[in-house]
Amino acid sequence: MKLSQFKFKLPEELVALHPSYHRDECRLMVIHKTSGRIQMYKEDEKGEPLKDKDGKPEYLDFRNILDYFDEGDTFIFNNTKVFPARLYGTKEKTDAKIEVFLLRELNQEMRLWDVLVEPARKIRIGNKLFFDSNGTMVAEVIDNTTSRGRTLRFLYDCPHDEFKKDLYALGEAPLPRYIVDRRKATKQDLNDFQCIFAKHEGAVTAPSAGLHFSRELLKRMEIKGIEFAFITLHCALGNFHEIEVEDLTKHKMDSEQMFVNAEACRAVNSAKQSGHHICAVGTSVIKATETAVGTDKMLKEYEGWTNKFIFPPYEFGLADSMIANFYHPMSPLVMSAAAFGGYDLIMEAYDTAINNGYKFGCYGDAMLILND
Repeated sequence: MKLSQFKFKLPEELVALHPSYHRDECRLMVIHKTSGRIQMYKEDEKGEPLKDKDGKPEYLDFRNILDYFDEGDTFIFNNTKVFPARLYGTKEKTDAKIEVFLLRELNQEMRLWDVLVEPARKIRIGNKLFFDSNGTMVAEVIDNTTSRGRTLRFLYDCPHDEFKKDLYALGEAPLPRYIVDRRKATKQDLNDFQCIFAKHEGAVTAPSAGLHFSRELLKRMEIKGIEFAFITLHCALGNFHEIEVEDLTKHKMDSEQMFVNAEACRAVNSAKQSGHHICAVGTSVIKATETAVGTDKMLKEYEGWTNKFIFPPYEFGLADSMIANFYHPMSPLVMSAAAFGGYDLIMEAYDTAINNGYKFGCYGDAMLILND
């Protein structure tokens, strides 16, 4: 497929800058990929839209996801944990303001970090950056990695746990650029931009489809007998990088670290062998499970890295349903959703979403793709 096939006009007012008041109350669109039906409204037993007190059809909200699954069906979640990766510092001597985006820690003992800096043209090897008013959190640039990439060594003499705590206290939630260019991140974002089941630190962006699950919704799912499995894929920034080639087969994704343990394999494979539905929560889960699925279409244990790039046409080996958000034009995320739901149907769903005011992005509305 071609990059231009995923180009569409997204009105700026449809980009969600804030989450829903409650995690689980965003709108939900249901895509029935076998029948080709796009469902936006709650329905009665005859399939007719339910009306509100003003006689208007009631939109589905995320809590209605319960209506599409039964006892024994299994949801696969990504339990990666986002850390406060975006910091602001000043350059020595000039006091120029510098944004530093932490990517990953390279060496605990030496306090080495792989980072991105902005504006990169001002940051050279040997420069020192200051991150607090009293000058205790200082970093030295020791290498260039990419055009915006640098290796920093933090000059902070204390136990590692104390260093990480103090470093993170200076950071903010790593919201996507399309949000922070329009508003500042807040302390509330540190909570909002984190799945409630997040456990293993390492992500610099949230697995957005998982943000919709509240504790109350998970409890209701548990009461209904729906099973949970957890994998870990530390979401990186590759899904936000601009694709620069028209032929998608020539695009290379950044690698992301992932883990699939034996417990997750047992839960997923048992459900699949019993004929139950397997629902992948988000494109990161799809990427991880398609990396770890065997030729027998069963999930295998995995520890390593993946740079899998999923776009249409693609034959999936594990999940038969998927939850996604509405993503930006020409992003790898929308391509992954289109691969799962079918290009024509998903593009029709996106057009329907725009015409009906659905919100896009990590804080936006959700889509459920079913194989029926």
